[in-house]
Amino acid sequence: MRILADCDTGIDDALALAYLASRAGAELVGVGSVHGNVAAEQAADNSLEVLERCGLGTVPVAVGARRPLVGDARFAEEWHGRDGLGDVARPGPRGLPTEEPAAVQLVRRAREAAFQGEPLTLLATGPCTNLALALLLEPELTSWVDRVVVMGGALRVPGNVGLLSEANIAADPEAAAIVVSAPWRVVLVSLDVTMQAILEHEAVERLARAGGLPAWCAAVTQLYLDRYQAVLGRRACPLHDPLAAAVACAPEIVRLETLPVVVELRGEWTRGATVADHRRGADPATGGHVRAGPNEATEPLASGSELSPVGVVEAAVDVDGPAFVEHFVSLLLEPEAGSARLAGEAGGERR
Repeated sequence: MRILADCDTGIDDALALAYLASRAGAELVGVGSVHGNVAAEQAADNSLEVLERCGLGTVPVAVGARRPLVGDARFAEEWHGRDGLGDVARPGPRGLPTEEPAAVQLVRRAREAAFQGEPLTLLATGPCTNLALALLLEPELTSWVDRVVVMGGALRVPGNVGLLSEANIAADPEAAAIVVSAPWRVVLVSLDVTMQAILEHEAVERLARAGGLPAWCAAVTQLYLDRYQAVLGRRACPLHDPLAAAVACAPEIVRLETLPVVVELRGEWTRGATVADHRRGADPATGGHVRAGPNEATEPLASGSELSPVGVVEAAVDVDGPAFVEHFVSLLLEPEAGSARLAGEAGGERR
């Protein structure tokens, strides 16, 4: 399976890349960086370092959007550290990003993969800005991609940066609206399931004792554990992005439900919310509804505005969280044979 990852590489994005590098059958063809947890340039450096530590230092990393489509970028240094990887002392990457912008890389890789008969899976674990820009660059993109797995949103649970908004979607709601409503297969891995996949402190200690890449992953996760202790009441953290990476490889690990979804762009308290229509009588093919019950007509969710069109997504609504966490830890400790392979030309060289 060919995967192109688009990341705002902070702590859990790094864990997701390490997961992909350890999983058999996952071929990482490129990585794009985007504003989010840190600035896009720092996210690219972080991705390079993770890939080098995983033995995938020739996977090309492209710098992407430095700000959202509307407004200014906001970073999450409190959660991920000033450098995005927990401020753990380290030498940094040896390589450099490519000169190709992330959105251009995405379009080119998708075209190449489709013409070779192996459409890409896109994995977005940060704001959707690069994906939206790629769609604007090349409308044919939707026919070249197998599916788009987006870590983002909150459908039946509270948000984590607003009352109803999740961080990746809230960082660029306009981009998310474009991506969610585009005519391609979108799998939404939201807080509804990622908050069920909790990495406990004891599991992090198992990684730390193993040395090598697992120990490095444990080291960069310490700040995340610190910050989530106030949220969870114990020293643990959710595996947001690793779960999305796992869904990109094997969607069957979660229970999916087809739902009409719209990204709220204008609400004073709800901007960035992912609004799903859970009413009975849903018609996922049109994003609207016929009836909620016998003789009870309802208004469709459809096309609330031209700015915020309805998309039909496959939403992850349930997961066996403990089983996934054990799978994640075990895979880092004992990578599968034939793990993620390098693909494409190498990036630049640091001088």
